[in-house]
Amino acid sequence: MTGPGPLGVIRRTTAATGAGGRRTLVWAGAGLIAAVVLVALVAPLLSPWGPTQIDPAAIRQAPGGAHMLGTDANGMDVWSRIVHAARVDLGVALTAVVLAVLGGALLGVLTGYTGGWFDAVVMRLLEIVQSFPTFILALAVAAMLGPGLVNLTVVVAVVSIPSYARLVRAEVRTVRELAYVDAARTSGIPASAVLWRHVLPNSLTAVRIVAPLNVGWAMLTLAGLSFLGLGVPVPEAEWGAMISQGTSDVVAGRLWTTVPPGLALVVCVLGFSLLGEGLQERATRRTSR
Repeated sequence: MTGPGPLGVIRRTTAATGAGGRRTLVWAGAGLIAAVVLVALVAPLLSPWGPTQIDPAAIRQAPGGAHMLGTDANGMDVWSRIVHAARVDLGVALTAVVLAVLGGALLGVLTGYTGGWFDAVVMRLLEIVQSFPTFILALAVAAMLGPGLVNLTVVVAVVSIPSYARLVRAEVRTVRELAYVDAARTSGIPASAVLWRHVLPNSLTAVRIVAPLNVGWAMLTLAGLSFLGLGVPVPEAEWGAMISQGTSDVVAGRLWTTVPPGLALVVCVLGFSLLGEGLQERATRRTSR
């Protein structure tokens, strides 16, 4: 079923345009991500002010002059904070997803290949974890660990591990029954070598598709936790924290403290969503042939 909203329109357009549409989807997502990554890498060159530098003479100044996007309630340059926040959001999200993939793949391949009581016990534990709404679970873990970049990375990684573990486990249970795996086992190759050389590499196709989508989810989770005060500590530049700090300005019509960081978050998440959608469409097309 085609989903509502922009991604639903993208899916319908992609289905109608075929391979060219899928390539466009992938390249559009990759282009947005590349632009954000480039901004993050050259943030010091693009920002005339430091991310926490205060201009006492320009408190809540409207966009213009020395402050292209204005300043916040503390007199900090909004544009400079946005480009530096890209480093924080991208860094935490990408690191968390990599850790989640590693942890989930390890659990998934061990449970899927060995089976038995170990598989049953681990799966029941993962089901218990997944019975909680993901963001609520992240909120609870973040409240226990406290704010900070390292803790945020751990939180996002931990709550993402179960989905990767179940995904890899399902792929492993299929791959382990294929003819070439049986041939490898019967030829005398050690079980560990069969697992790491033949089973695991061929069980990560779905992970490569899901991971870009989860990077976007990780950024939204990070922003949500920071918005609630459990993420990046003030005055560190982070998009969710910037939106939270600027909520009082919205009532007064000072939208430049909340809208620009919100748009930056939307663009980045959209890029990863488009990339993931495009990869999913390509994989679906290949398997249907």
